[in-house]
Amino acid sequence: MSGFEQLEVEADGPILWLRIHRPEAMNAYTAQMGAELVRGFALADQDDGIRVVILTAKGRVFCAGADVSAGAGAFDTQSGEGAKNFGSRDGDRADSDFIGAMQRCRKPSIVAFNGSAAGVGLTLTLPCDIRIAADTAKFGCVFTRRGLVPEAGSAWFLPRIVGLPTALRWCLTGALVPASEALAAGLVSELVPVEQLEERARALATEIAENTAPVATALTRRMLWEFSAQQTAAGALGVDAAMNIALGQGADVHEGVAAFLEKRLPRFPGKASSDMPANPWWPGS
Repeated sequence: MSGFEQLEVEADGPILWLRIHRPEAMNAYTAQMGAELVRGFALADQDDGIRVVILTAKGRVFCAGADVSAGAGAFDTQSGEGAKNFGSRDGDRADSDFIGAMQRCRKPSIVAFNGSAAGVGLTLTLPCDIRIAADTAKFGCVFTRRGLVPEAGSAWFLPRIVGLPTALRWCLTGALVPASEALAAGLVSELVPVEQLEERARALATEIAENTAPVATALTRRMLWEFSAQQTAAGALGVDAAMNIALGQGADVHEGVAAFLEKRLPRFPGKASSDMPANPWWPGS
């Protein structure tokens, strides 16, 4: 797909593949990459033919972290040397708000770590829904070893995913951890040999695309992210019954039940772009 330089973007049936591709720099992150991630997730969100996004990378490393080719000033956005990593010196980073783009996207996302991920190379994946990894991958929250703090909202995302004690240990030591530890902590849900990684990611995406309703999937994803952080069930109870009442009258539920009874794959007619019931996240869809 044209218009991308640091990502390879490929529509593969109901799957949109986003492959990080900066081989000369171990796929290190730049603001341009962030902007391309925003565009990639926006493409998926706007196209009803796309059901799942898979984020992975080319080569032996997923993402080595931020590009530090500027040397000691690589993170100094005030002087301008760090602008290519983190946006302009005036603080305007809207074009590279990949966290917001991932959260707003109405399509579920899968990360396939083909290799190691450190710093922002790890934290940029945390808003995604399912993560799997090559069994040789390593992961590092290395910020304190660079004199920095966790970014990209990871102080919120990481403890929710792996628990506060593990997040504290990983962030305070800044050490690399092996794939087996990432699996035990819940950062990734499974490990596979690297040569089987994309095949497994495709199988997960296909299972979602072939069996689930686009509207219900978009709403379910948003509900789980939103309400699992709240202290009580009141927020979820305030919307789930109303949404199910609205959905229960629609064609998707009729088709889902019919497909189950007839023992066939469903053909859901609802579109995430236009057929949402009233909800707090995509009003007017």
